[in-house]
Amino acid sequence: MSDIRYPWRGTWPRVDDTAFVAPTAALIGDVEVGADSSIWFGCTVRGDVHEIRIGERTNIQDGTVVHVTADKFGCYIGSDILIGHSALIHGATLEDGCFIGMRATVLDGAVVESGAMVAAGALVGPGKRVPSGELWAGTPAKKMRDLTEEDMAMFKDGTEGYRLLGQEYNEMLTYLNSDVIDDGSDADDYDD
Repeated sequence: MSDIRYPWRGTWPRVDDTAFVAPTAALIGDVEVGADSSIWFGCTVRGDVHEIRIGERTNIQDGTVVHVTADKFGCYIGSDILIGHSALIHGATLEDGCFIGMRATVLDGAVVESGAMVAAGALVGPGKRVPSGELWAGTPAKKMRDLTEEDMAMFKDGTEGYRLLGQEYNEMLTYLNSDVIDDGSDADDYDD
């Protein structure tokens, strides 16, 4: 039960030992994943025609696609970021501590600044900048309101929660892949 990693033109994905990459996630090419980050089930992170960098304690939730634009836009995802289920991040920059909602789309050359939030389902168009401390929503996305202290606290709680959950999944998969279980019959014994 290992994740799917493929080289592209001789470059393999590089993943910190403390990161969790789900068994059905695919990492291709020039991809780096930092410490304590997590890439969940069904994600595709494809660094084939440009580079992808993912910082520390960032989580990329189930079904998300991260890609790049050939010779123009890499994808730079900082540290302490929450990216919701089924998001699309394409050739964009996400600065440390931002939040991307479920099914949101952030396109080529767009920047989501530290401490900014993109709402679920929003479309941040090419070259747009979401300023720190703002919530953007809609299609196309625009400012809805300033973020509150409660919103900012939620970001920190969420990244820590996913960091811990990723560690737990790593422990479970290590156990399930160990010699203790050779046919899955003892899998119910795992209750850690």
